[in-house]
Amino acid sequence: MKTLYQDLVNLPGAPSFEKPVRDYMRKTMLRYTEDIHQDKLGSIFARLNKGGGVKLMIAGHMDEVGGMVVGITKEGLIKMTSLGGMMGNVFLSQRMNIHTDEGDIIPGVTASKPPHLTRGDAPDTKVMKFEDLLLDIGADNEEHAKALGVKIGQQVISENQYTVSKDGKKIFSKAWDNRFGAGMALDLLEELHQEPLSCELYLGATVQEEVGLRGAATAVGMVNPDIFIAVDASPCADVFGGDEVSGHLGKGFLVRFYDPNALMHQGMKQRILALAKEHDIAHQFYQSKGGTDAARAQLHGDGVCVATIGMPARYIHSNTSMIHTDDYAAVKAMLLAFIRTLNDEVYEQIKANV
Repeated sequence: MKTLYQDLVNLPGAPSFEKPVRDYMRKTMLRYTEDIHQDKLGSIFARLNKGGGVKLMIAGHMDEVGGMVVGITKEGLIKMTSLGGMMGNVFLSQRMNIHTDEGDIIPGVTASKPPHLTRGDAPDTKVMKFEDLLLDIGADNEEHAKALGVKIGQQVISENQYTVSKDGKKIFSKAWDNRFGAGMALDLLEELHQEPLSCELYLGATVQEEVGLRGAATAVGMVNPDIFIAVDASPCADVFGGDEVSGHLGKGFLVRFYDPNALMHQGMKQRILALAKEHDIAHQFYQSKGGTDAARAQLHGDGVCVATIGMPARYIHSNTSMIHTDDYAAVKAMLLAFIRTLNDEVYEQIKANV
């Protein structure tokens, strides 16, 4: 995988704090085009082939799950609230950093009691909320924490430990959900910026997906696409006794035929499956309990033909998730095939198969 993916996952960017990610994306986009569009919430897209027919929008999202500082105890511990779906148990005793508005980092660790201090206590089996956690930054008291630079409203992000597996096929990192989709947009832009296309193509990423798909609403309003494809990391259950539609690492891109917020457009499903068969691209069907930006995009105007191309990922919404490079290749191959074969006639066929 290209180094841009590692660059992106190493950046901090909780919902509404996406500026470092957006700055990186804009800088990269400018290598290939100056036709760049940004809405008022901060979603950003590069356009290729202006006026070239059917409008295709391919979107990742820039934000990752994280926390926000909401208070400081008299002992100097940091109170937090979650930005996105986070379980406190998952983040217990983990390295997390406060990122200041000035770009400084205040390192910390979520406080947990060692077994020596809990021996003899009744076992606590409750699911811990993220808001139950306290972040220890080594401050002696509340005044010391403030002197170190802590302020209400700052973002809190997991310390990243980007690592390649021993076999070289898997990559561990924070924020694959969804710097993968943001990176794929840049990857495709590099690949296609000099190719003749038969569609008007928008490649980029939205903001604030993790807190209600907010950026998708404004970004789609800016572009007014005919077709919208969300590219997102989707949680695999393959190591937790999952079934044939719960996602398996290394078995290809995910055809998200169902989630609670978006039933896959039938014309889009037929087109994607036909291309996967024609080009021998590994894929698997996927049923999700969560949603993507496609759910918001499909309801724009008089309706948009949408699909989600899922990147299988283990352990998302934690401090470290895992992806497989073979799945990366399958996602990219599918998207390239879709883009390169899309024209007005194909769009009419897709639209007619609703």
